[in-house]
Amino acid sequence: MKTATPSKSQLAYDWIRARIDDGRYVSGFRLVLGQIAGELGISVVPVREAIRRLEAEGLVTFEKNVGAQVALLQDTEYTYTMETLALVEGAATQLSAPLLTGDHIYRARAINREMIACLDDFIPHRFTQLNQEFHAVLFEECPNPHILDLVHRGWNRLRVLRDSTFGFVPGRARESVEEHEQILRLIENGAEPLEIELTARRHRLATLDAIHTYQDEHKHPHT
Repeated sequence: MKTATPSKSQLAYDWIRARIDDGRYVSGFRLVLGQIAGELGISVVPVREAIRRLEAEGLVTFEKNVGAQVALLQDTEYTYTMETLALVEGAATQLSAPLLTGDHIYRARAINREMIACLDDFIPHRFTQLNQEFHAVLFEECPNPHILDLVHRGWNRLRVLRDSTFGFVPGRARESVEEHEQILRLIENGAEPLEIELTARRHRLATLDAIHTYQDEHKHPHT
């Protein structure tokens, strides 16, 4: 043990790092130095040092007019995961559809209503949790265990990447809940399996498109 008490900079580092690791500070989350300093009861200087260290580790990005934000980690890996999940989750949803009962639809709608209620006081991490719960209702009845295993792996991979896309693009959250209702109506009305599959696939890819658009805008600021 080097010292009995960690430095204020180390304290701030550990505090922010813990919140990134457990998902409370999601990708794109704005790190307001004064606010963090206030919560920790320290000055802004050690918080700034901690954020510089996190930036060096690639966990935080800093832009002149934006400030410090939690980085989107491993964006290539994220893209591959989302593209794969779009395919296998679309297939799992389509295969589950004939097996879904009124109770499944009721549960999915209740979760979607909770997601809508989250929109005004937006907490990206909570929204992402509910989003997974919603989709699980629609794909868990998939009779093909191999496809279902691939879906689970995709969702677990997203968790490892510590990403809540909605932290970056909260506007996507509003579109997402509307698309959820569209998928539910297709299932309720006994739509063609392929239509259900493609709608579920497009829904997943639309989120990926939204994040790519966000990244492009921030990579190439207007000159």
